[in-house]
Amino acid sequence: MSLSCSDRFTDLLCAEDSEEVLSGESPACSSELDSQASCIEESSIDGFIEDETNFVPGFDYLARFQCQSLDASAREASVAWILKVQAYYNLQPLTAYLSVNYLDRFLYSRRLPQASGWPLQLLSTACLSLAAKMEEPLVPSLLDLQVEGAKYIFEPKTIQRMELLVLTVLDWRLRSVTPFSFIDFFACKLDPTGTFLAFLISRATDIILSNIKEASFLEYRPSSIAAAAILCAANEIPNLSLFNPEHAESWCDGLSKEKILSCYRLMQELVVDNARRKPRKMLPQLRVSIRGRMRSSDSSSSSSSSPSYKRRKLNNCLRVDDDDRNSK
Repeated sequence: MSLSCSDRFTDLLCAEDSEEVLSGESPACSSELDSQASCIEESSIDGFIEDETNFVPGFDYLARFQCQSLDASAREASVAWILKVQAYYNLQPLTAYLSVNYLDRFLYSRRLPQASGWPLQLLSTACLSLAAKMEEPLVPSLLDLQVEGAKYIFEPKTIQRMELLVLTVLDWRLRSVTPFSFIDFFACKLDPTGTFLAFLISRATDIILSNIKEASFLEYRPSSIAAAAILCAANEIPNLSLFNPEHAESWCDGLSKEKILSCYRLMQELVVDNARRKPRKMLPQLRVSIRGRMRSSDSSSSSSSSPSYKRRKLNNCLRVDDDDRNSK
């Protein structure tokens, strides 16, 4: 006796209920997957909380700036330059933050020949280059990276040697835990419906980037900075403005209400309030193409006859190569 098509299809379903499978409904499976995903995310955040102290400078790093053992104004200028280059090439926010993270961790562990000047700019360039290689799909060449008011122009081989020194000092640990490791998770905790999720993440990102120039934030862990930034962003939404650091402390284990509150107040004072009081400045819109600035290799960009080199030379930038540095 021959089997019908429906009988043959039913046999393929083994012991399962064919009607349940064909209906596409599997509520138990869906809830289990959601629960599993939530657990995985929670465990990841717990891991970030546990590891974050391994990717920040030591506890006395801020004190070195306060006692002027390190130059806070020189650091601020270096961070400002990194942010300018990040905006110039439209690099990811994480790239800029990692650059500053590498710079701070290096300065904590190794003293430069001088607190400011070409050594600090060389370090800033190397840190930015390493961060871009970690995060960006398309990285400007080492010469093209030195834009936006760079006072010294370094040869690619000089920057590469500095990159190697940075890698050695940081023990090759470049995949740092940053506030960006937490903000998506914290935003979901604050707004489970997802109504304002995009705004919270975007605004918190802007706040985090705008505060990295200020040395006072070196006192706080990445998780506290992320929580405070999310709260600052939520404060701009009437429906979420009632949330406070006490709520944030419950988002995951390891958060400190006192640290979040202190960081939140500092952000409000130095970032959010200043941004609101600052008048908007209208600038002429310029279209900048970076296609011509990207190079497939550093060697093709190092030629003294390249347009970028001529442009920098006309801008009275001081070009520093190995011979110049060795003669000093």
